[in-house]
Formats: sequence, structure tokens, C-alpha cells
Amino acid sequence: MIPLPDLSTPEGRAIYRGELRGIARPIRYMGVILTLAGLGLALFRHLSMPTLPAILPLVFIILGVLHMLAGMLVRMRYHQRRMRGE
Repeated sequence: MIPLPDLSTPEGRAIYRGELRGIARPIRYMGVILTLAGLGLALFRHLSMPTLPAILPLVFIILGVLHMLAGMLVRMRYHQRRMRGE
């Protein structure tokens, strides 16, 4: 069993905040990358290649948003388990 984090001091809160930042970081960063790639594709399609299917940038943006939501869910569940002392 992992001990509960010490949230009564500013140092303890900072340490726990850093711990939470590391949870699901690759999932969240992949979401940001996919979303930016989708926005870039949409801009590229608008400016220089209108024959590119419109669904392609939308798929990247949707996948990016889903990755970010999954990362937030994983982090939220980690926090809930951590507060219960699991």
C-alpha cells in the first residue's frame, strides 16, 4: 500500500502535483500532437490542396481529443485511487 500524499504543506502539494503531471503524459501528448496535425492538415487542405478529403483532418482532430480525454480519465482515476490509499 502506498501512503497517502502529504497535502497539508506546500511542499507536499507540489510533490503530488508533479506526480500527477507524470500520469498518462504520453497519452495526453499524443492527443496534442494528433490535434495539431489535424489542424495543420485542415490548413494545408484549405490553402493548397482542396482535393484532400475533408474527413482526414477531422479524423486526426477527433483522435487527438479522444487521446486527451483518455489521459484525463486515467489521471483522474489514479488520483481517486491514491486518495483512497490504494
